[in-house]
Amino acid sequence: MADPNQKKCPPNTDSALIAMADYVSVIIDADDYFRHARAAMANARKRIMLIGWDFDARIALGDPAEGVNGPRLVGEFIYALVEKNPELEVYLLRWDFGAITSIFRGITPLTILKWMRHPRIHTKLDGHHPAGGSHHQKMIIIDKAFAFCGGIDVTSARWDTRAHDDDMPARKLPNGTAYPPWHDASTALQGEAAETLAQLALERWKWATGEKLPKVKDGGDCWPEALEKQFNNVAVTIATTLPEMPDRPAHHGIEALYLDQIARAKSTIYIESQYFCSRKIAEAMLKRLEEKNGPEIVIINPFTADGWLEPIAMDTARARIFRALKIHDHQDRLRIYHPVTKSGAPIYVHAKILIADDTVLRIGSSNLNNRSMRLDSECDIAIDVRTKRRGKVNTTIADIRNDLLAEHLGVEISKITATIAEKKSLIVAIEAMRGKGKTLVPYEIPNLNEVEKWLADNEILDPEGPQEAFEVLEKRGLFRSMSKWRLWRKSRHA
Repeated sequence: MADPNQKKCPPNTDSALIAMADYVSVIIDADDYFRHARAAMANARKRIMLIGWDFDARIALGDPAEGVNGPRLVGEFIYALVEKNPELEVYLLRWDFGAITSIFRGITPLTILKWMRHPRIHTKLDGHHPAGGSHHQKMIIIDKAFAFCGGIDVTSARWDTRAHDDDMPARKLPNGTAYPPWHDASTALQGEAAETLAQLALERWKWATGEKLPKVKDGGDCWPEALEKQFNNVAVTIATTLPEMPDRPAHHGIEALYLDQIARAKSTIYIESQYFCSRKIAEAMLKRLEEKNGPEIVIINPFTADGWLEPIAMDTARARIFRALKIHDHQDRLRIYHPVTKSGAPIYVHAKILIADDTVLRIGSSNLNNRSMRLDSECDIAIDVRTKRRGKVNTTIADIRNDLLAEHLGVEISKITATIAEKKSLIVAIEAMRGKGKTLVPYEIPNLNEVEKWLADNEILDPEGPQEAFEVLEKRGLFRSMSKWRLWRKSRHA
């Protein structure tokens, strides 16, 4: 097996890493993710690394009744694993600003203090980011060659089942407060690709703490017994965003991979994202929409961004970008949809997924916003048939997309597959299957006041990296390059 260091690209390039995986599986929604994470961590022999934006020790990590004994709460479960295995060490790295909120989270501080007293549990805060940035990668690394990588943090307000039922008593914060339905995604990987992710986690740990950890040289088979192995012996692309820091140049692999995948899609681009407000992604889509035979683009978004500040920044920018793109969508190939429950309640979309045709599958931590392209630390993985054709990868990727649509539309996957084949159009098929109850609702452009328009157009709350956060407004704005694109198009056809 090759050393992942030999495939590591220089951090000042936009190249991605490519490594082989023995197995890869997509995990949809945190009910399954927490269950499989519990099983995988129970198999750990040497090391568990939790790299995340947030962590809440009070949440239930799966159900002990499902076969993995031990305490139900993740903080106590991990402590019990370390107590049971004298060779096991645990490393927890989380965003430093996010840790501030944990001070007010019930037993979390007590659990973390208990961890900190243990000689083989190491907890650190990651403040190695520019002002206004965050550490946003979401990974669990176990032993030498197993990893989870995606968009799910081991924290509160993430758990839900794929049914996203209206009446879900277990969908509550640790203090008993109910939260809305939540849709999310991650992946499990075993083999060289997981080793490469482990190396990225070690680098992140060193940047944040100054401590260089040795590699794990062995370990057991950590693959969860109940998790189906969807891809075997497949090439995996690993892309990251790393903002420029005094000791490290910027790395824009996330953005470069998005632009490449959008540019090369032939018939369909299916995306799930928490936001849609990246100027460069919009420009790439505009070019495809202006092509005579370009792909259909379907984006699954939440109705509105989570939090108090995000709706001002992200929802306003989404409205402005969508309106601008529809002007150029002469063949009506662009749609944004929101998933809802049987009663019509919004399902919050936190997943970060891109599926192009039936050849590209991408899942990670990055959203379609400027922060994920330039300011926050991110990590995505992708499987691309064009990189290495193995087995029935094409069919599996199409099945995953159709399975997601089946979840959102409340129908069987067989109906999704048959309707897409019949209609020969992803958008026409979705429109044919939309109905009452659990379904997808088309996005409607809201009315924006002048302040909201100004905030969106000048990217005040979503800058393209640490430098632009302090740029004069005349050099900024959602449409600065889009205007150049339109002028270039006019000059060609003048």
